[in-house]
Order: sequence, then C-alpha cells, then structure tokens
Amino acid sequence: MAKRKKEPTFEEQLAELESIVQRLDNEELPLEQAIEAYEAGVKLSFGLNKTLEGAQKKIEILTQTARGEYRAEPFDEEDEDE
Repeated sequence: MAKRKKEPTFEEQLAELESIVQRLDNEELPLEQAIEAYEAGVKLSFGLNKTLEGAQKKIEILTQTARGEYRAEPFDEEDEDE
C-alpha cells in the first residue's frame, strides 16, 4: 500500500510563499527561474486565499441575547469595522 503524501499546513505554505517572494526580491534569477518561482508563488497564493475563505465561512460568533442565551451567528466583516 502506497503512503499518501502529507499535505503541507497553511503555515508551511505561507512560509514557502514568503521564501519565494524573498528569492524574487533579493536574487538575480535567470528569467526562466524567475518565471517558475512566480508561477509557484501565484499557485500558493491562490491556495492560501481559498483556505482563508473557507475558514472565514466557518467562523461563527457567539452572541448573547437579551434573555442571557447564546446563539451562533455567521461572521460579518462589516460588523468588525464599526
């Protein structure tokens, strides 16, 4: 039975993206390598964004009603700005 490759964590993917950005900023990469690094960074960025969007949908805030009961409500970013 073949072992499945472990998916990298969000934090590991973010660290990899940061590493790619640093390489692109600080190194004189040949064009081909720069394009490959950029493509890898874009893929990571989209994957991380998708993960964050999924997490945001799961967030619920407990609010207390006037009767002292708690209920779950969907997270609303606009409430955070007020």
